[in-house]
Amino acid sequence: MVRILTVLFAIFVVLSSCKKEKQQKVSLREDIAFLANDSLAGRETGTPQEIVAAEYLQQRMKSIGLLPKGNAGTFFQTFTFKPKTDPHSEVQFVNGDGTITGTNVIGYIDNEAEKTVIIGAHYDHLGMGGEGSLYAEGEAIHNGADDNASGVGVMLQLAQKLKDTLTGSNYLFMAFSGEEMGLLGSNYFCKNPTIDLKKANYMINMDMVGRLKEDKTLAISGTGTAAVWPQVLNSSNEVFKLVLSESGMGPSDHTSFYLQDIPVLHFFTGQHEDYHKPTDDFEKLNYQGMEQIKDYIVAVIGELDDAPKLGFRITKNESEEVPRFKVGLGVMPDYLFDGAGMRIDGVTKDRPASKAGLLKGDIVVQLGDSIVTDMMSYMRALSAFEEGSTAKVVVDRKGEKVTAEVRF
Repeated sequence: MVRILTVLFAIFVVLSSCKKEKQQKVSLREDIAFLANDSLAGRETGTPQEIVAAEYLQQRMKSIGLLPKGNAGTFFQTFTFKPKTDPHSEVQFVNGDGTITGTNVIGYIDNEAEKTVIIGAHYDHLGMGGEGSLYAEGEAIHNGADDNASGVGVMLQLAQKLKDTLTGSNYLFMAFSGEEMGLLGSNYFCKNPTIDLKKANYMINMDMVGRLKEDKTLAISGTGTAAVWPQVLNSSNEVFKLVLSESGMGPSDHTSFYLQDIPVLHFFTGQHEDYHKPTDDFEKLNYQGMEQIKDYIVAVIGELDDAPKLGFRITKNESEEVPRFKVGLGVMPDYLFDGAGMRIDGVTKDRPASKAGLLKGDIVVQLGDSIVTDMMSYMRALSAFEEGSTAKVVVDRKGEKVTAEVRF
């Protein structure tokens, strides 16, 4: 109880400052530092700390001048569900014993336009760990600064920037709950929308945009969901090394909108060693990089401000093509690497790669008898092995070929 009172006092102080927004803006860093603070205990869906985060986001949306677009004239859209026991089943949105209540936070800019742009990011995270955590040393606060306080922070900055500018569209800003439990908040909204989804022009999702690297690599998926995306994304770009992917399906909230035949884009700066661990803290983020991403998204929106409503295109589901495998190397792949092979972005202690002497930065070019040219070929090669198997692995280490043997 003392801890909750401390949290509530902290939010009172921050929200009081938000009421003075006209005199002093809340910075990107301040938003993320609040959401990723230990006092919010990882913002797990349905917890008192998530409600504190939702209240903060509501007050921030009010201070920016957004209109409430949740239920019954509020900024909140709540949904109640029973957690899945079967990972292959669909979640049931029901009331009753054993249920959890999540809260989407939704604000709106009404420019009386015929089309609406949806901009979203999930604000929930893993709480003290549990399912989904990659931390093996017991309970600890998973602050989720990059995942996904970063996306929410950029979303709020976009709301501030788009207020009273680029009036060719209406804008719906959504902070989703329940993403880590299976895209629940976005799924619920799409089944129970608070706007006419027929007017939705496209949806922009920002999930993990806080770790832009020195080479400025920015991954954008969903580029096949509208014919215009590649041209607009490239012509608006002056900063980034873009890695574009066509699929509208993926493990984040844009998927829920793609399944409603709405063009989507998902912005992502890559995974890292702190992903789903207690070490994902706000001090480690690239704030200049997030500002650049915000400006880039504004430029993309501006290119389409006076354009007709986009046509939707179905894309292939790349996740269905991923091979099934029974073992892992114990590495974090660099999903933004666009060279030949699979570059290792992190090595887990006491796993096969670590024991074989593989290092962060190594590029896997052969696994067993299979040549590795990209992520998909790496996963196909990995799927051939079972626990107890051994395999030769060849890596490119700073231009030199190094051979090792791994035991799964």
